[in-house]
Amino acid sequence: MPCATLQKAGRIQHLMHNFKYKGVQKIGNLLGDIAGEQLLKSPVFKTVDMVIPVPLHKSRLRKRGYNQSMCFAEGLSEKMGIPVEENNLVRVRATETQTHRSRFSRFENMQEVFTLTNLRNKHVLLVDDVVTTGSTLEACGIELLKAEGLKLSIATIACAE
Repeated sequence: MPCATLQKAGRIQHLMHNFKYKGVQKIGNLLGDIAGEQLLKSPVFKTVDMVIPVPLHKSRLRKRGYNQSMCFAEGLSEKMGIPVEENNLVRVRATETQTHRSRFSRFENMQEVFTLTNLRNKHVLLVDDVVTTGSTLEACGIELLKAEGLKLSIATIACAE
């Protein structure tokens, strides 16, 4: 399922800004519900054991008040009938915002940021709100794939142009 394109000053960017920075959490739940319906049409996603949202560091979670990836994950979980597991992948290091960083700087900024618990032989659906360069998803994926026999799928709401 292709993700929406995040164009500067476009409708998707406006929607995502309200979701991420204005506290309109129901946007994530609704988009997760819509995406979950689409994912269920593919046999690949019928074997998913759990949805794991990209975690926020505790300090960012306190500041924002919620994890936007969790809102999306909850919508997916409800539609797909699979649990959200937020304690299997943990952000162990706070990072500065990625918004104004270059591709390489984003990659460097995400090194050794995540750790995981036992996910042996599971099919995990890793979810994030927006993929810009893929550095956050890559860092999470590298950590998740350390689990023996893990199958990794990824879903996002939008992709930056």
